[in-house]
Formats: sequence, structure tokens, C-alpha cells
Amino acid sequence: MSNEIKDFTENDEKKWYLRGYERAIRDMKRSEERIREMRINRICPSVIADGMPHASGGSDLSGYAARLDEEERKYQKARYLRIKRCQEISDKIERLVDEDEKDVLFYRYIKLMKWEDICVEMHYSWKWIHKIHARALEHFIL
Repeated sequence: MSNEIKDFTENDEKKWYLRGYERAIRDMKRSEERIREMRINRICPSVIADGMPHASGGSDLSGYAARLDEEERKYQKARYLRIKRCQEISDKIERLVDEDEKDVLFYRYIKLMKWEDICVEMHYSWKWIHKIHARALEHFIL
């Protein structure tokens, strides 16, 4: 029984690690969206506040430029770390020996495909894809 719990925990840890690829991609998209919103807010500030037109105010562009520059620097640094994490995850998947195991992990965690789509892509049954996935997790080294 304790081996089952240990294996379950280890597999969950591996899945969490592999899902780090998706989390990194989502984080990058959120950061890009935040920068885009800052730019849009600068172009159309009155629309963002309440949707009503306002008289143009003499806002300070230097403060905006500094905030935008700071946000872009944070984004670039975080983006580099996220790309590095994504590359690390991809490299670890590629270290697997079995091609089917690589494919299942690649399709599931890198391409974010649904199980049904993986079955169609690989021409295997649902049950067999899950067996390959279980084997892949067993052979996957964190």
C-alpha cells in the first residue's frame, strides 16, 4: 500500500512538472496582455475608466514611459526564464527511449492535446494511450 501511495505521489509530481510547460505559456500570454493593455490605456485612457468621453488632461508621458519600460523589462526577464523552463521540459521528454512514450508526453503536455485527439493522432485506443502514458511517467526522470 505504501508503494502505491509513493508511486501516486511521484507520478503526480511528474505530471505537475510536465504541466509547467502549459503554465509557462499561459504566464507569457498574460504578461503580453498586460503590456498591450498598458499601451491601449495610454492611447485611449478615457474609454478604459468609465466608457464616457472626457476632456484631454495634461498627463505626464514620462511616468507612463517609465512604467511601460519597467513592465517590459520584467516581461523580458520572466520570458527568458519561462522559455528556459519550457526547453528543459522538452529536453527531458526527448530523453525517453521509447518513441511512443515521447509522443504521448509531447502531445499531452507540449501541444496540450486532449486524450481523444492523441488517440486519433497515434492510431491507438484510449486504453493503450493511457498505458503508454503510465509507462512514460514511470520512465520519465525529473
